[in-house]
Amino acid sequence: MDVRRAAERYRGGEPEAGIESWHAFSFGPHYDPDNLRFGALIACNEERLAPGAGFDEHPHSHTELVTWVVEGELTHRDSTGHESRVRPGDVQRLSSAAGVRHVERNDGDTPLTFVQMWLAPRDPGGDPVYEIVHGIADSTPYAVPEAGAMLHVRRLTAGERTAVPDAAYVYVHVVRGEVRLGDVDLGPGDAVRGTETRDLELVAGAGGAEVLVWEMAADSNG
Repeated sequence: MDVRRAAERYRGGEPEAGIESWHAFSFGPHYDPDNLRFGALIACNEERLAPGAGFDEHPHSHTELVTWVVEGELTHRDSTGHESRVRPGDVQRLSSAAGVRHVERNDGDTPLTFVQMWLAPRDPGGDPVYEIVHGIADSTPYAVPEAGAMLHVRRLTAGERTAVPDAAYVYVHVVRGEVRLGDVDLGPGDAVRGTETRDLELVAGAGGAEVLVWEMAADSNG
């Protein structure tokens, strides 16, 4: 298991514009040739937007964008005509395919925090696809077959245990709270990258925890 601490993330964004970003992978001006991707995952960004702040219209292509709102409400609009409000407990996916443009903003009056994860598709191209699942349940994983990946949401009470999928690639991101994975203690923003994982278990700390777990197939590394 490769443990990556929150403090090791690259800090980006535009703080003066109310945008704070923390990047787990090589991103934008921060180029790290040894940290380009893990399995299908090519980005895991924690974004914090002040009220009224946001990302103006910008393009994406050949990428699966999956968004998880931690607190606040995300306003999303894209060039295919979709407009939505994404709230805590919702999973949003934008398959940018051959190309799409979108806007992401905090139009509310409270701070917005969300985690956005980018995955490389197995077969680039095609037409953009948009999907949102409201109030996803812990027992219902969210599949992204285009990238050979599946997202598991784990919201754990104090001391609760949950199995980590056995998979070629597993990426564990702690959204909030503290957990123990094997013999490793993890806090908010910490992540673990596991290959060929077997019989791993997450145990929540005294205050409970919220964790995102990506399960990825062997051929998703491209």
